[in-house]
Amino acid sequence: MISARIAGGVLIAGMAAALVGCAPATGRPTTQAISAVASEHPSETLTPLFQQALPNVRGKTFTSATVTFPPGAEAAPHRHGDAFVYAYVLEGTVRSHVEGEPMRTYHQGENWMEQPGAHHVATENASDTEPAELLVVFVSTTGEQLKTDDRHQ
Repeated sequence: MISARIAGGVLIAGMAAALVGCAPATGRPTTQAISAVASEHPSETLTPLFQQALPNVRGKTFTSATVTFPPGAEAAPHRHGDAFVYAYVLEGTVRSHVEGEPMRTYHQGENWMEQPGAHHVATENASDTEPAELLVVFVSTTGEQLKTDDRHQ
């Protein structure tokens, strides 16, 4: 069952790559897995899967990653710069709130997108007992950070 979900996620990422004209990867990204800074609550871990400069869109890069949320985890409010973001729930249930829109709950197999410049004010695992995992695809400005947490006030 898990391998079918992963295969489905890889298929989705491949389809997205084809839609934006991404050439096949020449290797794994050099970026290491990134864990969010610990806070009062457990947080998410972003693990890059694939990264490739888009050959037909100067200055843009396609990146796919998994984002794992332990039970009860929540991400700090953040932005993804000028990246277009697509998220697909591989496992579990995730609540997401983008500024100006209502909080939404997404279950395994559901997806959403975020416009460039969106302010993601809440992302959290809806379960206190089960993990959640997303496949996330970014089309971003080459060299730009994929996620910038809001500053603590």
